[in-house]
Amino acid sequence: MLSARSVAVVGASPREGSFGHRLVTEVRRSPSTPELFLVNPRHTEVLGAPCVPSLDAIEDPVDLVLLGVPDSALETELARAAARGARGAVVFGTAYEPPSPERPRLGARLAEIARAADMALCGGGCMGFANVSEGLRAMGYLEREPLPAGPIALVTHSGSAFSALLRTHRRLGYTLAVSSGQELVTTTADYVEAALDDPATRVVALLMETLRSADRLRAALDRAARQGVAVVLLTVGGSEVGRGMVAAHSGAVAGADAAWEALVDAHGLLRVRDLDEMTDTLELLAVGRRATSPGLATVHDSGAERTLVADIADEEGVAFAALGEQTVSRLDALLEPGLVATNPLDVWGTGADTLPLFAGCLRAVADDPAVGVVALAVDLVEEYDGDESYPLAVLEAAAATDKPVAVLSNVTSALDQAAAARLRSAGVPVLEGTRSGLRAVRHLLQHSLQTARTTPLVSVDAARQERWRARLGGPMGSLDCFALLRDYGIPTVGVATAASREEAVRAAAGLGWPVVLKTDEPGVAHKSDVGGVVLGLAEEAALGRAYDDLAERLGPRVLVAATAPAGVELALGLVRDPLLGPLVVVAAGGVLVELLADRAVGLPPLDEDGALRLLDRLTARPLLDGLRGAAPADLSSVVACVRGLSQLAVELGDLIVALDVNPLIAGPTGAVAVDVLVVPQ
Repeated sequence: MLSARSVAVVGASPREGSFGHRLVTEVRRSPSTPELFLVNPRHTEVLGAPCVPSLDAIEDPVDLVLLGVPDSALETELARAAARGARGAVVFGTAYEPPSPERPRLGARLAEIARAADMALCGGGCMGFANVSEGLRAMGYLEREPLPAGPIALVTHSGSAFSALLRTHRRLGYTLAVSSGQELVTTTADYVEAALDDPATRVVALLMETLRSADRLRAALDRAARQGVAVVLLTVGGSEVGRGMVAAHSGAVAGADAAWEALVDAHGLLRVRDLDEMTDTLELLAVGRRATSPGLATVHDSGAERTLVADIADEEGVAFAALGEQTVSRLDALLEPGLVATNPLDVWGTGADTLPLFAGCLRAVADDPAVGVVALAVDLVEEYDGDESYPLAVLEAAAATDKPVAVLSNVTSALDQAAAARLRSAGVPVLEGTRSGLRAVRHLLQHSLQTARTTPLVSVDAARQERWRARLGGPMGSLDCFALLRDYGIPTVGVATAASREEAVRAAAGLGWPVVLKTDEPGVAHKSDVGGVVLGLAEEAALGRAYDDLAERLGPRVLVAATAPAGVELALGLVRDPLLGPLVVVAAGGVLVELLADRAVGLPPLDEDGALRLLDRLTARPLLDGLRGAAPADLSSVVACVRGLSQLAVELGDLIVALDVNPLIAGPTGAVAVDVLVVPQ
């Protein structure tokens, strides 16, 4: 489909401005000059070329069919294309028809036709595609000619964003650009695989509304990581984490964005939040320079704007490099009296010798080993006196180093587009916005310095899996839930069940005082919410009174548990996303788990590095290191618990809607689960 050497346009039209006219015009602009067949029963000639009434009238093979026809004609024309052996088609229409109980929806029927014929299918509801590397244009709207070539492969579910990203004044060039629409057959995973086959692809840009073919997309993302290709992801909306949020805290804490967050973490994707951030990031990555150190250095002509950049960089987690003594000495020799050689650097004094001053300062910070990225952070406004010092200074600095050098513009609406175009043509990115530009720098640093992140290898304990798959098929009592955790390497407090005051006392004596008493009545998912937990029962009389109260209010069935050692309260959980499957949730625990919403979500299987990444994303993470004299928790035991839950998800995740471990108490001697809730399928 993407490499077609013969193309048929169904619905070709001589009427200027019509959809069929645009389709023909675009294909004829293809540098690869594919053989073109025009189809429309109402015309014998279109734009000087012969036009036949039907696909059936074409004797030669056709690789690609562009269906510029109303939705009502899509099924018939796609069936014709399939019958004559076409290898691919583009469905521009929305493929909508009123629902009918008698037959499947139109989109499903189109997909069935294409799959039966082993056809690739772009759309429906799409703008088409441009394979810039191979010179094929298959789009329903007129785009610039020639299309900008470069290292970016773009796949977007948004047609408007497709056109905007092709038409931007930014220095964005493409190997492949696809408006994939509804992805009735061919999905983002297919396009990413195709893009990675092209050695010119160094950056993949994805704008996604939902996940399709999740396993294949994950395999493609693994391949991108192995090839060193950066993947920039912009999502709109999010997949729900399933019914588990009703019964389990972990679902509510994870939230609707959990699946995207887990995918980003698992594959080291660069996630952007809007199109401005995406374009800044793509422009910076597309240049091809990579950072070798984690620090940013910025040079300014304004003290106030320097402070603004420093403030926003702190909010966005972008660190400034600590300059070495040699760099400071070089800067001191360049700066006017009263200016301090520091990073970020304000160099504006009297305005004398602007070009050598800025060029010298930019070169000095670029030569510092601690600096990974250099930015001239000025507004780059049009200079009415013709002064070109800023563009010339940054061009000189960029030519003298292999490090990424960019201009960071604070007031986008004042940007001198002519100066920006000059810089971009020389390979210097111009980032249009303080926050979006700094986020782009953060993404560049992340991609440059992180280890390629691919899906860990997974093994399965078949005997354990089979044992628990059988038990999850029936009722799961509290003791079963605790035993499940222990079987996957998650330590728990000692527990026993009781249905009378006497049984509760015997259980406590066996576990050792003090104990905790909890209701164990079916249907009570969150015991603390109904006053169903009593702590610190140190002797028989206190236990008896607590039991009588719980039995009267909630019922006679109770759980007696040993008291856990003091430590940091965490929560672990599983929720099942309908597209990605089970997700692991790590959170700050306790009764305020949902209110705090301090959590990280990961995609199993998780190795040790993956478990540590989740923990490090928690705001509560420093508590595990010990604060104000508290002993640090045994971090390795917490990591082992996270990995144990990940393994549980791998082996049993399809049978569990949700699972909560709350709290998991992490102390100096290890981590121990105090309470567990399992919601089976």
